[in-house]
Amino acid sequence: MSRVNRLAVFPGTFDPITNGHIDVIRRGVRLFDELVVAVGNNPEKASMLDAETRVEIVRQATADIPNVRVEMFSGLTVDFAASVSATAILRGIRDSTDLHFEYDVALTNRVVAGIETVFVIPSTEHAFTSSSLIKQIARMGGDVSAMAPAAALPHLKACRNTSGPDNALDQ
Repeated sequence: MSRVNRLAVFPGTFDPITNGHIDVIRRGVRLFDELVVAVGNNPEKASMLDAETRVEIVRQATADIPNVRVEMFSGLTVDFAASVSATAILRGIRDSTDLHFEYDVALTNRVVAGIETVFVIPSTEHAFTSSSLIKQIARMGGDVSAMAPAAALPHLKACRNTSGPDNALDQ
């Protein structure tokens, strides 16, 4: 009897990818045979980084994690998941607000496309981390080196306000 390859999709804008995302990816590869990190390209959403740059940063940040591939997508996540024959969508849950939103999306995805969602909880040290928070701190010249992978730091430095102090982003 042949075994079905368990492939999951971890979708997001990853603008920028955070250490919390990396934590979810590392947890996901323990649950699935392969994980596709799906970098969303939504032309109607203003992103700090263009989609190609985000894909490259995610590839660099996940290069040492086996069984991960990074692809760009646009449109519905469930359509992308079907196109790569995914058996599940992987999502990280940081708090009850995430759970409430992600629960509704997961139920909808199951009804619309018949795909299950698997939730993982990040480690405590990353539970507060968000791309929005990192961008805000970086723009103000703060040190985000503990919250974002090294591949993202030069890009965050470039978005910094000129009035901010020099910090670990310069390293």
